[in-house]
Amino acid sequence: MEYNVHTLPNGIRILHVPSASAIAHACILIHSGSRDEEDAQMGLAHFIEHLIFKRTEKRSTNQILNRLESVGADLNAYTTKEYTCIHASFLEPYVDRTLELFNDIVFHSVFPIEELDKEKGVILDEITSYLDQPEEAINDDFEDMLFANHSLGRNILGTPKTVMALDQKDIKQFIKNNYRTDQIIVAVLGNYALTKLIKIGEKYFSDVPENLSTSKRIAPVKSLPQQIRVNKQIMQAHSMLGTQTYSLHHPYKAGLLLLNNILGGNGMSSILNLQIREKYGIAYTIESNYSPLSDTGIFALYFGTDKEKVDRATALIFKEFKKIRSTRMSELQLQKAKKKFIGQIALGEENRIGLIISMAKSLIDYQKIDDLETVFNKIRAVSVEDMDAIANEVLDEKNLSSLTFHPTEL
Repeated sequence: MEYNVHTLPNGIRILHVPSASAIAHACILIHSGSRDEEDAQMGLAHFIEHLIFKRTEKRSTNQILNRLESVGADLNAYTTKEYTCIHASFLEPYVDRTLELFNDIVFHSVFPIEELDKEKGVILDEITSYLDQPEEAINDDFEDMLFANHSLGRNILGTPKTVMALDQKDIKQFIKNNYRTDQIIVAVLGNYALTKLIKIGEKYFSDVPENLSTSKRIAPVKSLPQQIRVNKQIMQAHSMLGTQTYSLHHPYKAGLLLLNNILGGNGMSSILNLQIREKYGIAYTIESNYSPLSDTGIFALYFGTDKEKVDRATALIFKEFKKIRSTRMSELQLQKAKKKFIGQIALGEENRIGLIISMAKSLIDYQKIDDLETVFNKIRAVSVEDMDAIANEVLDEKNLSSLTFHPTEL
């Protein structure tokens, strides 16, 4: 896909992706997330993401929320371990309005005390709601196991104690330390000339004070495998298996993405779904996921089942892992898997807001954006030998940690 990048003197990059659609999509992506918090500040990055919608130097909360919604646009945001993203979808004439609002909420929010107190209550409710969903909560607890004593293990929402302790000083210091201008992308996908978009980008982001990166994140140390079972007053057992694995820059990244898709990725025809759910009827939900990060990665498998079936389900999963490790995939099987995965990626391009965010992330992570054919060629280049090596490393039972939420009497 065609794209252009214009770098402002302060380091902020404007990413322009032309599209003939009447609907445009934009994001401002900041390379800062929960892993950049201090120990006592758990939840701060997510807290800031909430608060930027509350008041700026010139707008009230209602004015912020109505600025785009009044013209039928959609505005939202999210926080991850490594990123904060504000994004919007809107009709083509409103790009100026959108980028002006991005500038206002990201760089001119005032974080009034009364809004801090109110939003703390909202986030405490969010934490409680999250904890009431064991299939969600187990994911955070599992990552805390994998990244013990490292910021990557922290819950993005924080804890009630840490959230209640956050104040204006924490917020302003975090933004100063982490909202680095050379790690910010303003990206727009829409029917705009490059010259017009650069002009709008310069109008709203050239005056942001330069604040360049000075420090590097500390990579986690791989922890020893653990097997933990926690008793909880729940109806169904929930279990996760996994390990730390390849980063965004590892040569095996494409191969593990492909293996994960074969094993428990999208669709009903994955190995685990066919063997554990369809053949044995053990787990209603079983899926795997590989999330590459800047200096590590997470491979994790989740399933939920009756408490009496946990051990059998785990044994069957390990049986499938052993089969994959011991029986090398044929060239025909690999080609079929590649064809399926490439098709899924191509269909994903139809999600335009997801596409522009993905392109912005790629620009930060790799300083470039690969077109679809380049992405496909990386998948096509994965060999049978690569898949064998990856499977024997990542799916080795002795290298995997596990966490199970086990039901007790209510």
